Amino acid sequence: MNSHSWFEASAQEPETEQKGLLRGFWDRAAAWRWPFIFVALPTLLVAGYYYLVAADQYESEAHFIVSSNSSPGISTGGLGSLFGISGMGGSQGQVSAVTDYLESHGAVAALRKEIDLVAIFRRPEADVVSRLGSETPSPEELVKYFRGMVKVHNDRDNGITTLTVHAFRAEDAQVIANRLLALGEAQVNRMNERRYRDAVSAAQKQVALAEARVSQVQSRMTAFRQSVQDINPEVTGQAQIGLVSNLKAQLAGAQASLASMGGVISPSSPQYIATQRQVRALQGQIAAQSGELTGRSPKAVASNLGDYEDLRVQQEFAGKSYTAAAASLISAQQEATRQQLYVDRVVEPNLAVKSLFPQRARIVLITFLALCVAYGIGWLILAGVREHAA
Repeated sequence: MNSHSWFEASAQEPETEQKGLLRGFWDRAAAWRWPFIFVALPTLLVAGYYYLVAADQYESEAHFIVSSNSSPGISTGGLGSLFGISGMGGSQGQVSAVTDYLESHGAVAALRKEIDLVAIFRRPEADVVSRLGSETPSPEELVKYFRGMVKVHNDRDNGITTLTVHAFRAEDAQVIANRLLALGEAQVNRMNERRYRDAVSAAQKQVALAEARVSQVQSRMTAFRQSVQDINPEVTGQAQIGLVSNLKAQLAGAQASLASMGGVISPSSPQYIATQRQVRALQGQIAAQSGELTGRSPKAVASNLGDYEDLRVQQEFAGKSYTAAAASLISAQQEATRQQLYVDRVVEPNLAVKSLFPQRARIVLITFLALCVAYGIGWLILAGVREHAA
């Protein structure tokens, strides 16, 4: 080998070594390009958004229970069950009715009438992604966004419902929480009124029917008394019977006197004639009074007494029906009052001092771990496909 060839070989060795280093670097970089694209880059983008763009959010939290005087206690579980302690909340259906309302279109519409909900969710400090998208959102869009910022959770173990509200200003979150609690209380009051009205209305109708029946029977009784011109035919009949009995007793005495005179006094004597007249007069009075008592005339005591007794039975039945209906109404009112619901505030909405949301580190870490798991699963699937193809 001459000196010229040796020089060229010496010059090519560093160049070959440099190319080998570059090739090794690019090979290593190529090996990591897919983890970078599918894991590192999305994680960096998420971190960049939450640490550089995402606006701070403040949380206001409130606790309340829905209870009633008749609600059976809800077991608190654990030590509460061991020591026999039960919660004070109402039934799960009653609690669900309130929690569902607080996240409903009706609650959002009522809240929007009281405060400028759209302006609160579009504060200047809110970022483009987190804020409400439109200045004039449709009710569906507003409710969807509202449910992302407001959460209502009921703990079935102790019956306590937790209301959490997020907003871009601490005072906004507290205002929304307070308004929602007030709307929940108003909804419970409406439920109480409706339940009371439904429970009592049937009993009130029965009382009204009983009152009408009593009034109708009383009117018929008054008309009957006016037509027969007798306040109480029963008392009149008893008096009439007593009068006929007295007349019969007098007749018996007069007839006995007349019989005793027959063998002693002449039938033409004035005393005998007077006794005869007395007997005939008593017989006439007895016949007349007996006719008034049992005759067929419209004013006969017997016929009036039958009609009067029918009216008395109807009046007594109507009175008992009214008494039963009135007692049923009182019972229904008491039961409806006993079952009324109440919203008891356990913890008032707080005014946040420090922003705790979004939880940036937690979100970035979860994103990174989820992407790693997804990438690992994809790599295993691809490796299995290549091995199967080979």
